[in-house]
Parts: sequence; C-alpha cells; structure tokens
Amino acid sequence: MSKINDYYQKKQLIEQLSEELEKLENDGALKVELEFEQKVRDLMSEYEKSPQDVLKILSTIDPSLSKGSANSSTRPKRPMKTYTNPHTGEVVKTRGGNHKTLNEWRDKYGKEAVQSWSE
Repeated sequence: MSKINDYYQKKQLIEQLSEELEKLENDGALKVELEFEQKVRDLMSEYEKSPQDVLKILSTIDPSLSKGSANSSTRPKRPMKTYTNPHTGEVVKTRGGNHKTLNEWRDKYGKEAVQSWSE
C-alpha cells in the first residue's frame, strides 16, 4: 500500500511543479532575464569567450566582482590597531586581538591597561 501512496504523492508534486513552471514561463520578468542570458551566451560564442573571461572583463569595470574582493565583501577587514607598551617602548601592530605579545602583556599588566595602550 505504501507504493501507491508514494505514487500519488509524487504525481501530485509533479502537477504542482508543472503549474509553478507554467506560471514562471508566463512571467514577463523571467522572459526578459532569459532573453538577456541568451544574448550574453550568443556574444560569448561570437567572441569565443568563456564565463571566466567575461568575469575578468567585468571585474575590470567593477573591481568588487574580483575574487579577492569577494572575500572582503562577505566580511570586512578588521582595522589595524597599534599598541605601544609604555614600559618598554615596544610597538605591536595587529588586526586581531589574539597576538602572542599582546597576550603576554595582558598577563603581566592586565587587560584594561593593555587596551589603553591602543592608538
């Protein structure tokens, strides 16, 4: 009996997906996007360019599209902080707080004291 239930469930899903697909096919915005995609593919074919070539060209126009910038767009770089130890005059520049020297200073002088040394 479970096979027949499975059959009817899948048949119902197919009908539902068919209706959704038909709505999408009649959507004007989708037609415009599909037409644009086809024109881009035709241009790529005409000029014998790959999608990677197109991305390289586009990244020269908009540098935020390059791979290096993609990582930074997901999470911005932490600002560079400079700590100067008033006792020794030693300077530490770091983007993160988990720095070996900073940790030693925190153990020796206290977290608040070391934080106050930040410029």
